[in-house]
Amino acid sequence: MEEQLIWILMVVVGFIAGFINTIAGGASVLTLPAMILIGLDPTIANGTNRLGIAISAFSASAGYQSKKINTFPFSIYLGLSATIGSVIGAMIAVDFDKGMFNRVLAVIMIIIVLLMIFKPKMDVTDIAEQLSGKRLWISIAAFFVFGIYGGFINAGMGLIMMIWLNYFNKMDLIRTNATKVLVAGIYTVAAIVVFLVNDLIDWKIGLLLAFGNMVGGWISARLSVKKGEGFVKAGMMVMVIIMAIKLWFF
Repeated sequence: MEEQLIWILMVVVGFIAGFINTIAGGASVLTLPAMILIGLDPTIANGTNRLGIAISAFSASAGYQSKKINTFPFSIYLGLSATIGSVIGAMIAVDFDKGMFNRVLAVIMIIIVLLMIFKPKMDVTDIAEQLSGKRLWISIAAFFVFGIYGGFINAGMGLIMMIWLNYFNKMDLIRTNATKVLVAGIYTVAAIVVFLVNDLIDWKIGLLLAFGNMVGGWISARLSVKKGEGFVKAGMMVMVIIMAIKLWFF
């Protein structure tokens, strides 16, 4: 494949991934295979993928901020906890075979889809958010665990965070998204450092993906606020199904 065509492909894939990651999550099932397709070693693809994730997350966070949507300081507490876990996960990812774990995750994703389809209807707009006290501390502990997986491979991490924040902390899906993208940006920076130290980042490919991610994340964040929760929920369900199929069969 010619180099110029690879550049265009990575920007386009990055844009789509940034858009998807902001409204739902799970876009690593698109970016990782794309990088492997053009010849990157899977471990280097895993590290390189983090550049786009970080840029997309901070771009999307800026998009939410422009619409006056933020959850400070709650998101910072979760981000710091996830960062500690992310360092551990990234260190494991350097030379870990994830084949069996992917199949386990595929089963989990299917279970999540079933819960989303058959759960009783709940309007969280009529329920006060629970972001302090015991709920805060439990979420901090949970995000440490989430961070380990996020540092390890990150695929589906956005979906995991959104489901937790929506159900456990009673946040509506717009504020859930705003929290998710900022937390992802924070812990991904730590993972990047680990992959960088181990020389597992292709900077040219990573920056091309990151540029597309940045634009897609900004547009998607503003659009999700405009379109509302139905738009976000539809995106979540589609990406859960796609990711489960990808993890189990490929």
